[in-house]
Amino acid sequence: ILVLSVISYIAWKDKIYTQALVTSTVSTADAADVSCISLDGYVFQYSHDGMNCIDESGAAVWNQTFEMQSPMAETCEAVVAVADYNGRKIYIADKNRLLGTVETNLPIRSFSVSARGTVAAVLDDSSVTWIYLYDTDGSTIAAVRTTMGDSGYPLDIALSPDSKLLGVSYLTVDGSRAKTNIAFYNFGSVGQDYSDNLVSVYICDDNVVPDIKFFDDKYFYALGTDRIMFFSGDETPQMTEQSELGTEEILAVHNSKDYVAVTSAGGGNEGAYCTRVYDKEGELRFTRYSDIEYGDIAFTKSLIALYDSKSWLVLGTDGKKKFESDFAYSVRSVVPTSVKGRYQLVASDKIETVELR
Repeated sequence: ILVLSVISYIAWKDKIYTQALVTSTVSTADAADVSCISLDGYVFQYSHDGMNCIDESGAAVWNQTFEMQSPMAETCEAVVAVADYNGRKIYIADKNRLLGTVETNLPIRSFSVSARGTVAAVLDDSSVTWIYLYDTDGSTIAAVRTTMGDSGYPLDIALSPDSKLLGVSYLTVDGSRAKTNIAFYNFGSVGQDYSDNLVSVYICDDNVVPDIKFFDDKYFYALGTDRIMFFSGDETPQMTEQSELGTEEILAVHNSKDYVAVTSAGGGNEGAYCTRVYDKEGELRFTRYSDIEYGDIAFTKSLIALYDSKSWLVLGTDGKKKFESDFAYSVRSVVPTSVKGRYQLVASDKIETVELR
């Protein structure tokens, strides 16, 4: 039994797929201007006039209408928040229902959401920039006052899934040099012993860090202009690893609870584009070169799908190719389901469920 189990596991791990079999098709309203992202296995769509969620069978779960000029969306596990750039309202939902709304008294510049529905928002007030934490009922949990001359300007913010830690990437100027301070605030019991709940700061000289995210309650990454840094700690995060990215232009970054992928241009003879995949502890799992600019990535626990509107490439977490194919139509988003090898392909007028076999 042990030998058969080992053989079965190796066969499962090394499985190569040869076809994508369509198992179901659901027609949807033709909406070319709709943005689509994965929400814990469900399809989440949003546009200027509303948002909706569709389950793995293609059935609509809920729908919310609104009017926005430049809608932005942030997710954490099964929770999503949507707000208008320069607007004053944030909608919070999970894949099952609308959880609440937040009204702000200042224009929204950026925001982050936790798995509990807590929202951190950067609000602009001329010479002062505020970072507010809100509950799903719209009540204020905490506020952080920032200025360019004091802490710097918040380029990006990130909430941990449990809402306890807040990471902020502050852009500062030292003479003619730009640098970034990555600050961590703890709103739990440990943070109460620190001034303004600020528990740790990491200074990045001669580097701008526009993208930061929590993998989970303990692990965190910060992507700079020429490096990616990894932090660990569920109370006072500290940098544990960093990897130099060189001078290549960074085109995109995508992450899951376990991995982060950085796609850059200038791969040289090996390919025009380079995708590096790291685990949450900062280990480089693999580097993949390609002449196709795969602009999006869909993660599962064991598979990583790189895709654009015309084709997709499915890899194992070790970088080995599992499947490669062109799409039969233009695809806006590839959404993994709860079943390994089963995906939803979202087009402008339909959603097809396919199984890799």
